[in-house]
This record gives sequence, structure tokens and C-alpha cells, in this order.
Amino acid sequence: IYLLGSDELGRDVFARMLQGSVVSLSIGFVAVGIATLIGVLLGGIAGYRGDLRIGPLTVDTLIMRFTDVMLCFPTFFLILTVVALLPPSIYNIMIVIGATSWMGTARFVRAEFLALREQDYVVAAQSLGLPEWRIIFLHMVPNAMAPVLVTATVSVATAILVESALSFLGFGVQPPDATWGNILADGKGFIFDAPWLFFTPGLTILAIVLAFNLVGEGMREALDPRLRRR
Repeated sequence: IYLLGSDELGRDVFARMLQGSVVSLSIGFVAVGIATLIGVLLGGIAGYRGDLRIGPLTVDTLIMRFTDVMLCFPTFFLILTVVALLPPSIYNIMIVIGATSWMGTARFVRAEFLALREQDYVVAAQSLGLPEWRIIFLHMVPNAMAPVLVTATVSVATAILVESALSFLGFGVQPPDATWGNILADGKGFIFDAPWLFFTPGLTILAIVLAFNLVGEGMREALDPRLRRR
């Protein structure tokens, strides 16, 4: 029994949707993990040791200007260009999306580190002569992760949308691997004859993206004491 019918090749749409969910969600989570790792690393360096000088410029200035340059590029077209030049692969898509999505996280972490490094417990840890890596990873990073987790949750939805758009255009995950984007592309030619082939992946993408956005908004309200009091 085909719960959602079959496509033009006789393949079970429901089974392909289940396979596509694994691929799309994996790309979303791994890409956001890469972006978060890069953002926390660069933002932490800029916020904690940004006063170090390299020639006439400080580390903070170099990192932030590089971040500004990355923000100037239209992200989707940059991803599209890079993916078009690389061999089609799930891993390439993960890396490319992650490597072009870290800028917001870096700005958040930098702002948090600039505030946290003046806190009494950080000054006390520095006075005790604790290694910098211990101060950063055991004292500062845990206290700076609340806005990063919210941003990462919302970014998963963005990564899924980007991957679906790439696969829909033929630059993402290639057949026979199924993803919501290429299932949507396969069904666009049958929108009037078999509309479930088109609307099922489209509504699934809509529901998942909406769910991640709502979870991110809920986490923001739960982790922000000012919103919690209100």
C-alpha cells in the first residue's frame, strides 16, 4: 500500500519522503554544527583576545572586517557558485553551507565575550593564574551559549531551506539519493495531474521550518531572563 501514492517511476513517495527526511535533517544539523564551531572560535578569539595586534591592526579588527566582507556576499548565490564548481556530494553541501553561515554566530559570541571578560568570576580566574583555554572553555563559553543555541536552532531551518533550494535546482543531492528538494523537483511536472507529488514535500518543508523557528523562539524566551520576567 502506497500511503502517498507513487511517482512516475513507480517509487513509493512515502518511503522516499522518509529517506529524504534523514538526508535533509542531517545536512541541516551538520551544516549548523560546522557554522557554530567556526563562529564560536572566531567570535571567541575576537572577543577575548581581540586587543592583540598584528601589524597596524588588532585581531578583533581583522576578524570583524572579514566577517563584514562575508556578510556582503549574497549567501545563496555564493553557495550556488561553490556547489556548481565542486562535485555533487552530500558532504560538500554540508561543508559549503556551514562555511558560509557562521557570521551571525561569530558576532553573537564576540558580543557575549566582550561583556563576560569584565565579569568578576573571569577576573578572579585570571588573578588565580588559570590557563586561558580553561577560562574560555570552562567559564566563558558555557555562559555565552544561550543566544548561540537559539541562533543555531533557527539556522537549522535556514540550512534545510538552502539544501532544498539547491536540490530543487539540481545542484544539491543527486539521484538516486532522495531529499525533499529533489522530490519537490520531480513532482513539479505533475502539479495538476498528481498534486500530492508536489504538495507533500512542499508542506513537509514548510512544517519542519516552522517547527524549528517556533522552537528557537521558545528557547529565546526561556533562556532570556528579561523575557521570562515579562
